[in-house]
Amino acid sequence: MRFPTFALSLCALGIASCGSAQSGDSVAKPVAATDAPFNVTALGTFDEAWAISLEPETGRIFITEKGGTMKMVDPKTGEIGNVTGIPQVAYGGQGGLADFIFAPDFVRTHIVYLSWAEAGDGGNKGGAVGKGELYCPSPDKCSIDNLKVIWRQQPKVSGMLQYALRMTFSPDGKYLFVASGDRVAIDYVQKTGNNLGKIVRLTPDGKPAPGNPMAGKGSPTDEIWTTGHRNPLGLQFDLKGQLWDLEHGPAGGDEINLLQAGDNYGWPVVSNGDNYNGTPIPRHSTHPEFHAPAISWNPVIAPGGFIFYSGKLWPEWKSQAIIAGMKTQALIRVSLSGEHGTEEARYDMGHRIRGLAEAADGSLYVIEDAEGGRLLHLTK
Repeated sequence: MRFPTFALSLCALGIASCGSAQSGDSVAKPVAATDAPFNVTALGTFDEAWAISLEPETGRIFITEKGGTMKMVDPKTGEIGNVTGIPQVAYGGQGGLADFIFAPDFVRTHIVYLSWAEAGDGGNKGGAVGKGELYCPSPDKCSIDNLKVIWRQQPKVSGMLQYALRMTFSPDGKYLFVASGDRVAIDYVQKTGNNLGKIVRLTPDGKPAPGNPMAGKGSPTDEIWTTGHRNPLGLQFDLKGQLWDLEHGPAGGDEINLLQAGDNYGWPVVSNGDNYNGTPIPRHSTHPEFHAPAISWNPVIAPGGFIFYSGKLWPEWKSQAIIAGMKTQALIRVSLSGEHGTEEARYDMGHRIRGLAEAADGSLYVIEDAEGGRLLHLTK
């Protein structure tokens, strides 16, 4: 199947449209630009695209759709194919098929990882991570074989919100990190006998990684890397090998955090936002025992995924975080120095943006968050 391509002209939003980006008591003022420094080509449409991942060596684009399907796109021909072997998902609310990543040794082993929401007893639900093998017998057909669940959120709870379920491997390829959202079960977050509201560190087979902060204290406590998280929809290592997460706050307080082993990031005790009913939440500045964010937003940006950019096509962006904004319908560019973040620019995309990935040549692939949302290719 081929789709026509077309170029779009984009303008960056001005400062007034950005709200305030806060880090502690400082305000990061984004740079207003008259024109976005990229061209955009559309490569097809997808239903509720959630994650985008590029296959090593081939550069083929794999896209998960929240309803429980996965597609692949050949960027050279525009041909779109289907991926089979997807597990049954608990679709609804924020639940469904979520992240998809390639193992560090994928070229040799064909191993891939999927995350999704799954049903449990009594209507309860929870996130799961599976490990399988990807085989593509033809350009338009792939399958995930021998898929096995290697990790689950514990406990399963009611509701269909805030699973998170982003995944990433450490730069040395030894450890799998998974973002586990609070599932709106906030009483669990500051307790360590569960893995809700946590970032966990696992071996590639899903076992608790040796040397975790609470190793030896039983499962799932021994999985925990950091605590006090709400709904991390971004999880990435930067170019220096530091791990960061990108979280949805409540009414305000979206944030980026530098993740340090054993640290507590404060949710739900503190936030730079407030509850949806208007009741206040103490700010990070009032509880210095918690690790404060590098940058937070109020009003929210409603982030999807993010990347740290290599600088290949846009050298001035090197090492900066490029964030997919859903409510803001924008790409947001943030520089991070130490543990301080500054919003540099915001580019109006005209649609909710769920995620993005960088190609080998430094161009970007971006997915829209909608039924019939587009895959966009950003080039210089």
